[in-house]
Amino acid sequence: MTKQAVVTSNAPAPVGPYSQAIIANGLVFTAGQVGLVQETGELIPGDVQAQTRQALTNLSAVLAQAGTSLANALKTTVFLQTMDDFAAMNAVYAEFFPAPPPARTTVAVAKLPKNALVEIEVIAAL
Repeated sequence: MTKQAVVTSNAPAPVGPYSQAIIANGLVFTAGQVGLVQETGELIPGDVQAQTRQALTNLSAVLAQAGTSLANALKTTVFLQTMDDFAAMNAVYAEFFPAPPPARTTVAVAKLPKNALVEIEVIAAL
């Protein structure tokens, strides 16, 4: 198996020893994205909806660099700081995925990087 790292300046750079995404066997595996603004490296101001929108915009940029898009997403994982934000996140999430939407797992976690409210990762087909 060969794997290829995906690197784009249109999404926040990794803050540790990981790739924005990896391409292998016709699939793209993204790292989780929080609602960081690429230009500032800071969380977008606002609530979980603003952060969800920014995280999905970041993921769109990574997937575009890989040669695919959210339309080819097969599976996502959403990490929420609190399940109280599920409905608000879900409303924005639905705007980004055409029917049929990808399979998804959503879990609540104790804390996310930069104290983000949401983090999302994607597996997509090329």
